[in-house]
Amino acid sequence: MADVRCFQTTQKIKGNLDQVWSFFSTPLNLNNITPPDMHFDILPNQHLDHMYPGQIIRYNIEPFKGIKFRWVTEITHVKDKAFFVDEQRFGPYAFWHHQHIFNQISPDCVTMQDIVHYALPFGKLGQIFAGGMVRKKIESIFKYRKELIGNYFKG
Repeated sequence: MADVRCFQTTQKIKGNLDQVWSFFSTPLNLNNITPPDMHFDILPNQHLDHMYPGQIIRYNIEPFKGIKFRWVTEITHVKDKAFFVDEQRFGPYAFWHHQHIFNQISPDCVTMQDIVHYALPFGKLGQIFAGGMVRKKIESIFKYRKELIGNYFKG
């Protein structure tokens, strides 16, 4: 049975819900908020101008130097201007479920909460040998995103 872990972060974003949702519900923007050292590359011939339930997104990623993966995710749930969920279908994790939750808290501020449930391959062995390294990588990705998003939406 998979050893499922959870990572959560919340960010206040300057802007209104329409602006913030428009940015995050466009899958191509994922390129703009992924650290360059991960060599994130959305594969061609995909229609990614807007998000919808059932959408499959294919990309290459190099989470650690020299370790490359083809990653396929599905957008499983979308509630306009409220939340969306992406789940891994093929890729580096045994399990990946990522919720993105948006709330307008004032006329010019939105909170975005990310809740990621994940499990590494090879069960407890995977967690023992790579769990700490993967957790630090996830934390660094979201730290990078938080800074970039803060700069992008600074008004």
